[in-house]
Amino acid sequence: PSVGGAQVNVLEVRGERGLRNTAIVHVSVVFRTPTHLWVLQVSYPEWGLFHTCACVCVCVFPQVHVKMADEAVCVGPAPTSKSYLNMDAIMDAIRQTGAQAVHPGYGFLSENKEFARRLAAEGVTFIGPDTHAIQAMGDKIESKLIAKAARVNTIPGFDGVVKWRRADECRCVCLLGYPVMIKASAGGGGKGMRIAWSDDETREGFRFSSQEAASSFGDDRLLIEKYIDNPRHIEIQVLADKHGNALWLNERECSIQRRNQKVVEEAPSTFLDPATRRAMGEQAVSLAKAVQYSSAGTVEFLVDSKKNFYFLEMNTRLQVEHPITECITGLDLVQQMIRIAKGYKLQHKQEDIPINGWAIESRVYAEDPYKSFGLPSIGRLSQYEEPVRLSGVRVDSGIQEGSDISIYYDPMISKLVAYGASRADALKKMEAALDNYVIRGVTHNIPLLREIIVHPRFVAGDISTNFLPEVYPDGFKGHPLSAGDRRELLAAAAALHIAAQLRSQRFLGEQSRWLSRHSVQGLVLAIHNFLIRVCVCVCVCVKHFPCVQFKVRVLSVLAASLSKHMPEKLPEDTSSILRSPMPGTVVGVAVKPGDTVAVGQEICVIEAMKMQNSMTAAKTAKVKSVHCKTGETVGEGDLLVELE
Repeated sequence: PSVGGAQVNVLEVRGERGLRNTAIVHVSVVFRTPTHLWVLQVSYPEWGLFHTCACVCVCVFPQVHVKMADEAVCVGPAPTSKSYLNMDAIMDAIRQTGAQAVHPGYGFLSENKEFARRLAAEGVTFIGPDTHAIQAMGDKIESKLIAKAARVNTIPGFDGVVKWRRADECRCVCLLGYPVMIKASAGGGGKGMRIAWSDDETREGFRFSSQEAASSFGDDRLLIEKYIDNPRHIEIQVLADKHGNALWLNERECSIQRRNQKVVEEAPSTFLDPATRRAMGEQAVSLAKAVQYSSAGTVEFLVDSKKNFYFLEMNTRLQVEHPITECITGLDLVQQMIRIAKGYKLQHKQEDIPINGWAIESRVYAEDPYKSFGLPSIGRLSQYEEPVRLSGVRVDSGIQEGSDISIYYDPMISKLVAYGASRADALKKMEAALDNYVIRGVTHNIPLLREIIVHPRFVAGDISTNFLPEVYPDGFKGHPLSAGDRRELLAAAAALHIAAQLRSQRFLGEQSRWLSRHSVQGLVLAIHNFLIRVCVCVCVCVKHFPCVQFKVRVLSVLAASLSKHMPEKLPEDTSSILRSPMPGTVVGVAVKPGDTVAVGQEICVIEAMKMQNSMTAAKTAKVKSVHCKTGETVGEGDLLVELE
């Protein structure tokens, strides 16, 4: 198959002795991620994998990966604790279908040692590392100790679990000094992670991190370490078999983040030189060998401005961003994982691993980028068209037109990958792909993604994990319009308005009418409170405004003259009310009517798509009424609390 323009050679795999008659003839695809479409695509009879099963919850039965599977089994209702984290239900599904191997994708139980152990006890192959490696690397405290022993550079921190007691917090912080990073020991994907710059933020960070960790991973243990300010986040992909062989497959730059979650990734990095790349790769392989790792895995590092690098964590699963590594190396990581699980040796040596071209991945989320760079959005996709017809573009998604985006899961719509011979080529293809991506029905982050990849700092490779707050200190406001852009946009609105009027006046079969001078005289257009009177319309060549929506009003001169008597509704005074900024579930209410709250005091906590968000008071006042309760589902804009 073709992966983002890079041809993947699977002939050796197909022709390998015994693989066609392998015992792995029934693969269970347990969870709901875009990776599973790739698993289902490669698990076809020519590979010797004759049957695939998708284990899903009730709300995703119409999804694409379910339709691609040979059979599907419902493992419970939408809440993850009752479905994708319910091991008993998943094990029942595996027994029911007779699955002989399980690919866990990423997230949920993909790094859960107990799940891998139960599969082994049933004689089912886990397409991933063994329980020892999962336990060693899945626990951030233990993994850091192992990394030190393997001579891997580590971040200064407290080596051990930090309990929920003020004494421990203060002791750790005094030793390290602010800022500090509070992290879930069993965490990943940015969940259960907080940065603290003060004692108050430390206490709040401990509470939220422990709650998120318990909700997402069933483990609320925390660790604390020194926060490295303004670093790059660069990770090394490793691949190891059951015979002691291990490779590093170059790096991925993952510095563009919001809320400690990746947004845009690329491979290779613009920052690393060959010596640093090799040093990071060798340390990653050393760590993998230290835990007898066997499968695809990722060792993540923080890299400072002087190219000093520090071990962050090891993910014992397939990463979301793995396609960009496939593009530049020509290796299909899912195929490699299945081969390794079957017991075959690696087919390549370190010197065989190339860097061919450049690949960039944009994570397309159902989020509102104008709210904290992305608060979740839910709804049904009324229109959905992927830019798959473009050369060098790959889209991994698990949805289709008509799919529902719910509050229960990660808001990712797809992974959009562009591959080119050079970085400039890959950026150009990514820009075209974003321009041709059509999503209607939910708010999405494509406007933000496009602004990122064309920003001069990103194009120059001048990035860090603080890129978004530095470039957009007041939040993302959309594509800025110059005076010329605004005139062209208004001209386009005038032409479209008149065309719509003429179309509504035309009878079926009647020839189209040409726009005349008198057709557009007497129109007034407005955008961002900027008014312009249209006197004449000629043939207009309008600049393309990709991925961006603008509200433009087209008024007659009479309507425009009367508009001053029709003032727009003033924005709501939010100092005395608290509304939910997103759909989610209320997981805690900290006040009751009659309580007095101070500015910044927490009022309630909303959980959406596995992330918790604290809602705080905008002023010091007395609580007038509370309109929500713990466990209740709320929508965007719902009234939560009123203040006097």
